[in-house]
Amino acid sequence: MKKIFKLLVGAILLLTVDVFATADQNIQIFSADNSKGTLSAKSIDKAFGESGLPVDVNNDMNSIFSKRYGKVQHKEYNLAIFTNKELISKLMKKYPTIGLITPLSMSIYEDGKKHTINIATLSLAGMSKVTSIPVNDQDLVAYAKLVDDALHKALPNGAYLPVKHNAKAEIAITEFTTEFELEDGDSYSDAKDSFKEEFEGELGPVGFLVPKSYGFDHDDYDFFDTYSIIRFNAIYPVQENHPDAGAYAPFSLVIYKKKGDDSVHIAFPSIENWIANLDISDKETIKAVKDTQEKIKTILGELTE
Repeated sequence: MKKIFKLLVGAILLLTVDVFATADQNIQIFSADNSKGTLSAKSIDKAFGESGLPVDVNNDMNSIFSKRYGKVQHKEYNLAIFTNKELISKLMKKYPTIGLITPLSMSIYEDGKKHTINIATLSLAGMSKVTSIPVNDQDLVAYAKLVDDALHKALPNGAYLPVKHNAKAEIAITEFTTEFELEDGDSYSDAKDSFKEEFEGELGPVGFLVPKSYGFDHDDYDFFDTYSIIRFNAIYPVQENHPDAGAYAPFSLVIYKKKGDDSVHIAFPSIENWIANLDISDKETIKAVKDTQEKIKTILGELTE
C-alpha cells in the first residue's frame, strides 16, 4: 500500500509540473470581468493572504503617478509584493538564488474600457528562469501552485490570458561579491546592518525606494536579507504600455553570507531584462530602464570595492 501511495504522489507531482511547464512565458496574466466593480486591489490582497501568500505592500500607483507626473494611463494600477516564508526557508537551504524573487511582486490593473481586472505575476517558468532553480523542484512547484490558487481565489471567474513576450530572452543577473571586515566585538550581522544603512543612504538621492526589506534566520547562513526596490522614473514609463511589468517590479535584491564562507554575495535580476522580456521598443522608455540599471549597479560597485 505504501508503495502504491508513493507512486500516486509521484504521478500527481509530475502531472502538476507538466501543467505548469507547458507555459514557457516568464509572466502570467490572470484576468476577470469586473463590470460589477466587486473586485479590487483590496479584495485581491485579502484573497492572497488567505491562500498562504500574505501581501506585505500593496500600493496605489495611480495616486503616486498623478502627483509626480500629472497623468495616469490605467483606471487602476497597483504594485504589490508577497511571500511564503515557509517555502522560502526550504528553498534557501538548496538555492540561495530564491532571494532573487523574494518577495514576489505583482501588478493589479484595470482596463476601464473592457471592464476587466488583471493580475500579472511570474509564472513557474519565470520563477525558475530568474533563479536557475529546476522547474520541477517540488518546493518551487509548490510555490507556483500557491500563486495559482491565490489567483483563482482572488478572481473566482478569471482565466489566464495568452502572453506572447519573447520567451527566449535571457534573464541576466547582476552580481557582486565582497567581504566584510569585522570591527572589534562586531558580528557579521552588525557588518551587514552597517552595509544596509550605507546602501539605503545611497539609493534615496537617485530616486530609489525600498518598500520592504526582509531578514531570514537560517542555520546555513550568517545572514540572508532581501530588499524590495523600486524607482518610479523607470516603472512609470514602462507601465504605460506594459502594465504586466509588475511581475518584475519592485525588483528583489538578495545579500547573504553562508556560514564557513568569507564571501558576501549580492545579486538582483538585471533591470535591463525588462526590455527584452517585455518587448519594450520605445527609445525613451529603454533609456529610463538602462539608466536605472546603471545607477544601482554603480552604487553597489562602489560599496563592494
